[in-house]
Amino acid sequence: MRKYRLAVPGPTPLPPEVAAVATLPIEDERTERYSAVFMRVIDGLREVLRTRNELLLFTSSMTGAFEGAMQNLFSPGDRILVVNNGAFASRWTELTRRFGLDVVEVASEWGRPVDMERVARAVAATPDLVAAVAVHCETSTGVVNDMRAFGEATRSVVSIVDSASGVGACELRTDEWGLDVVVAGCQKALMTPPGLAFVSLSPDAWLLHRRATLPRYYFDWDKARDAMLADIPGTPWTPAISLISQLDVALRGLLDEGVDETLARHVRLGRMARAGVLGMGLELFSPDDDRGAAVTAVRLPEGIDSRALVGHLLAEYGVQLADSAGPLAGRVVRIGHCGHVDAFDVVTVLSAFGLALRDLGHPLDVGNGVAAALRVTSPTLVRGLR
Repeated sequence: MRKYRLAVPGPTPLPPEVAAVATLPIEDERTERYSAVFMRVIDGLREVLRTRNELLLFTSSMTGAFEGAMQNLFSPGDRILVVNNGAFASRWTELTRRFGLDVVEVASEWGRPVDMERVARAVAATPDLVAAVAVHCETSTGVVNDMRAFGEATRSVVSIVDSASGVGACELRTDEWGLDVVVAGCQKALMTPPGLAFVSLSPDAWLLHRRATLPRYYFDWDKARDAMLADIPGTPWTPAISLISQLDVALRGLLDEGVDETLARHVRLGRMARAGVLGMGLELFSPDDDRGAAVTAVRLPEGIDSRALVGHLLAEYGVQLADSAGPLAGRVVRIGHCGHVDAFDVVTVLSAFGLALRDLGHPLDVGNGVAAALRVTSPTLVRGLR
C-alpha cells in the first residue's frame, strides 16, 4: 500500500471532517437554516482576514474573482500599477491589459520580495493612478511580499491584494494595514476543495466601484451585496452549497485552533521545511525567512530536472510536489506546507524528496535533512535519537 501525500501549495489536504461534509444530503440554499451557515462563513472569513469590511463570496476559482475585481473597480483606460515578481503577478498584468487598462509595472526579480519603497516612489510619480495590485504570497516562487509596507506605499490609491495562498497561512491584517481589496479562495490554507472565492471591500473600494463602467453580470458586487441584505441572506446565483458547508467546518476548525496559533503553526512548518532542505545540502530559491509559511521553493542541483523529479516522487513514493513554470521551469521544485499539515507530514515529504534525489543520482544525506527539520520542532527528541 502506498498513500498519496499531497504537498503542493494548493489544493491542500482536507481535514477528515471537512471531506465528510461532501457526503451529506444536498439542501436548499434559500432556507433560514442554510442562510445561517452562509453568514457564519462570511463572519469566519472576516475574522481570518482581520477585517470589518464587507465581504462577498462567489462560486468560482480565484481567477474568476480577480476578473470580477477588474469589472467592478475600473473603467476602460484607468491607470493601475501592478507589482510583478512572479508568475501570478504576471497574470495580473495580463488580466488588467485584457480589460483595456493603462498598466504601470514595478517589476522585480523572481525569487525576491518587492522593495515597497520602489512602489511608493512609482505611486507618487504616476499621475492619474487609481489603484495598485500586489500578490501577497507569490506561489510560483515561495516569496511573501510585505503587505503592511504595500498598504503604506499605496495610501493615495485603492490597494488590491491577491492573497490566494497567503490567507490563513501568512500574517494578514486587512484593516490595520489599510488594504482596500483582498481577494482569495478556499483551497489552500483554508482546507476546502476548490470552487469558492471571496473578496473583502473597504469603503474606498466601494467608492471606486461606484464610478466603474466596465460591464459585469455574474460577478456584479451590487447584486452580491443586495443578496446578502435580503430577508434571508445568500447569493444572487445558485452557490456551491456543499463547498460552503465544507468551508464552514474548515473555518470552525481554524478558529478553534485560533488565528494566531494557526499562523504560528505555519511559521514552524516553514522553518522545518527550510531547515530540512538546507540540512541535505540543497539550496533554497525562496528566502530563508519566517514569512515563507505556506510554500518553500528549492533550487535543484545541476543535472536534476524538476519535472523528472516530481514524476519520480509521485511514481515511487506517492508524494506530490509542484514543478515550476516560466523561467524557473525544470530548475525549481515547490513544497507546500499549508492547511491541514503537521510536523510529521513535513518530515515525510522531506524524506521522500531526499530519497528521490538520491535515486536520480544526486548524493546527499537524507538523515541530516530530517534531523534538521525535527530539531526545529523538537530539539529534545533529536538529542534523544543520537
